[in-house]
Amino acid sequence: MVSSLDGMIAKPDNSVAWFETQSHFESGTDSEELSRSHGAVDCYVMGARTYEHAVELSAAHGWPYGDTPTFVTTHRSHPFFRENIQYHSGDLHRLMDRLRQSGYRNIWVVGGPTLVHDFLRQGLADEIRMAVIPIVLGAGIPFFQTGGIEQKLWLKDVKGYTNGLVELRYEIVRGAEH
Repeated sequence: MVSSLDGMIAKPDNSVAWFETQSHFESGTDSEELSRSHGAVDCYVMGARTYEHAVELSAAHGWPYGDTPTFVTTHRSHPFFRENIQYHSGDLHRLMDRLRQSGYRNIWVVGGPTLVHDFLRQGLADEIRMAVIPIVLGAGIPFFQTGGIEQKLWLKDVKGYTNGLVELRYEIVRGAEH
């Protein structure tokens, strides 16, 4: 997920125009590498509201997930959009079992906060990757829902990019592993 420094994934009106940063970090890695690192993704899982917002934004910016298979968790029906998009209603454990049985290994959850919360609460996530854009929004839709879970993390990697974005990569600690 992408968030502001204060942990928002969108402004209160759901806008994300602030994703375009004018910041510059001289010592950073080329921001093209961030896009290349996403090339190893086997499939995406996203919530219905994130999906609907991505479809809306795709009219102006194109579908950001390309031809990578995308699974939308929803209880509503949606009109056909792309052949690589499937819908899932029900238990997340069943969805993850189905995806793993289909050979998917690098499965990325791309939002929103309810889905992220459910994956963490149910122990279905192995790591959290958060790309922080250099802005403080002050209000908006938070990356994480408040309340309910405490999750210990182990820092695996930090990368700063020339556009000022910082990617944090945390492994989720299970039991007393670390």
